[in-house]
Amino acid sequence: MKVILVCGTRPNFIKIASLLRAIKKFNEKQGRLFKSILVHTGQHYDYEMSQIFFQDLELPKPDIYLGVGSGTHAEQTSKVMVGFEKTLLQEKPELVIVVGDVNSTFAAALAAVKLHIPVAHVEAGLRSYDLKMPEEVNRLLTDHVSDYLFTTSKLDDDNLKREGISADRIFLVGNIMVDSLLFSKQVAERSNIMSRLNLTRKNYALLTLHRPSNVDDKKSFTRIISALRQIAQKIPVVFPAHPRTQKNIAAFGLNIFFEGEGIKLVEPQGYLDFLNLEMNSRFVITDSGGIQVETTALGIPCLTVLHTPVWLITYEQGTNTLVGDDGQQLTQEAFKILNGDNKVGICPELWDGKTAKRIVAILARGYNRAGYAYKKEVS
Repeated sequence: MKVILVCGTRPNFIKIASLLRAIKKFNEKQGRLFKSILVHTGQHYDYEMSQIFFQDLELPKPDIYLGVGSGTHAEQTSKVMVGFEKTLLQEKPELVIVVGDVNSTFAAALAAVKLHIPVAHVEAGLRSYDLKMPEEVNRLLTDHVSDYLFTTSKLDDDNLKREGISADRIFLVGNIMVDSLLFSKQVAERSNIMSRLNLTRKNYALLTLHRPSNVDDKKSFTRIISALRQIAQKIPVVFPAHPRTQKNIAAFGLNIFFEGEGIKLVEPQGYLDFLNLEMNSRFVITDSGGIQVETTALGIPCLTVLHTPVWLITYEQGTNTLVGDDGQQLTQEAFKILNGDNKVGICPELWDGKTAKRIVAILARGYNRAGYAYKKEVS
């Protein structure tokens, strides 16, 4: 069974690493059923956002690199489709596995389904119902062309069923990002990133911002940064800034906010260094979907700078609080945490480090030797 796994960005790398480990273990124990081919689209193409993650996650070198680079959403999507179609025609896989909700995910899924190649979507069913978010468009369309929809919670199952997707295409398997987190946690604990940044455990807040709604609009970005300055008067804020975020800081003339004490602007970190910062922080402020998952799994308070929730379960059961780009609410919630009034959550069902193993087992049971991979034989 020839399987192509597609990755293009940091969150993709984290999820694909767990799948490749599970496939390797399955082949070692059950016989070599899967032949995996790793395709890197190149959507994240600079070193900090790509190669260093391959090293930290022990990912093998990609078999195929498309090198699509940056561009508008339409440009990236079309470049991936054109390049990936050539790969599909050459390799003739029996299955394409896509993960998450980035441009590479939807583009690869659409190219595959146009060639009548079955698609499995890992992390299916997530919804914000905000079509202004590019990720929402990607995840919605990917789900509706996929044959296997692997979900992280019953909430995701319900979303898919409401949209008319047949229950026999939906599999609740847990959260694959937690697989990588638990696999890497012990190694991450040995990182010296805190000493390099002169930090002490539980005595700093960790910040990430990258979504266009937050960092591409000057008024919104300024409002958020102004609130962060107030928070930084109480606790240092460490900010590993995405390259586009750094570019906008300069373009909007916001550099003054990062001068002196307070917000510590640093380069993007590798997976292990960032995980160490996350584990040892007092709390996290973010607009990243993956970090909402990680903080809930780690039990770290998280303030999410978005208007609509994506990982709804991390608010209902986990440690996340939605604050939008309201500076006053952001500071109020941060001060509550500093005063010991932080939200205490639980780790959701099946977020146990075995998600990839479940996915591989389902794919193996659903495969028949005639090469028709998507007859669902078991639930």
